[in-house]
Amino acid sequence: MLFSRYPVIAPVSLSIALLITSCSETKTSQCQRLVTVVNQGTALIDTKKGQQVSTSLQLSKDLKNVTKSIQELNLKDPKLQEFETSFIKIFDHLSEAIAKASQALADTKKAEASSDGRVKVEKARREIDSALTTAAKTAGKESDALGVQLNKYCSQAEATKN
Repeated sequence: MLFSRYPVIAPVSLSIALLITSCSETKTSQCQRLVTVVNQGTALIDTKKGQQVSTSLQLSKDLKNVTKSIQELNLKDPKLQEFETSFIKIFDHLSEAIAKASQALADTKKAEASSDGRVKVEKARREIDSALTTAAKTAGKESDALGVQLNKYCSQAEATKN
């Protein structure tokens, strides 16, 4: 009777081990989750750029939410964690730059029709140009380059899976 238990224990143990490993997240699924959130952030920027102050403030808040979503992915792959950290910095930088430009734009709308008002408007325009130009040059290029690297890395993960 003692020997009859062992043939049952081995398949059950094997089944449990397979179940545990199949439940662990693959590199491909982690890639898909990161790419999805990054694409959501990029789509926000593409659809709302050049819009009014209230929309710009909302875009800044939405990008903060994208940053938070990326942080909450809890990726296990070390290379994807590096991408995650980089995209967090990029979206956070963009959010701050857009918020700064939005505030400067709001200041121009409050400016009085006087010489002091014109000075405020000119100052605000310089701040808007500076904030958005810097963001576009640095974060935009970094995001594009990082996106290419992420796609390449995730393609390799998909190729090794097949």
